Amino acid sequence: MEESHKVNVLGISGSLRQGSYNTAALREAVQLAPDGMHITLADISEIPLYNEDIYAKGFPSAVECLREQIRSADALLFVTPEYNYSIPGVLKNAIDWVSRPPEQPFSGKPAALMGASPGRFGTVRAQYHLRQSMIFLDVKLLNQPEVMIGNAQNVFDQQGKLIDAVSREHIRGLLNALYQWTLLLRQR
Repeated sequence: MEESHKVNVLGISGSLRQGSYNTAALREAVQLAPDGMHITLADISEIPLYNEDIYAKGFPSAVECLREQIRSADALLFVTPEYNYSIPGVLKNAIDWVSRPPEQPFSGKPAALMGASPGRFGTVRAQYHLRQSMIFLDVKLLNQPEVMIGNAQNVFDQQGKLIDAVSREHIRGLLNALYQWTLLLRQR
């Protein structure tokens, strides 16, 4: 495959829980990635709570690492749970840290969103709020298809394997669209 057709994606799960449906969905995405796409998983678990006093002394190493991973990636894949009709604080905190000057690395970056939830709406509200933040950061979000996995407890097995064929196809479709979206934006 030509180098110009390779797409390196950074996957960011908004959940720290070991048995997270969202991290499980992200692991499935790694397996479902189309030819030419490679997905690396970010770790946001060591990022401290945002504090302007800490920022004044420089970025903590976990933040600098994430900033570099985002900067180096061709595209981003956010996989978020929904907490209280919005995105989890841990994900918002990571975004807030990474977006601080100088040279915030989100600007112009292609990205896609997906999420899984035990509720039947499958993170629709969280994804809406995440989209709002991404607009301000100038992230080039893929609008369609949308992947909102509802009733997650019924579509993942005890080991975190996605056992629902329809959800797998939705993720595969999202990844194919993200791949094409990233190549399209490279041409601009």
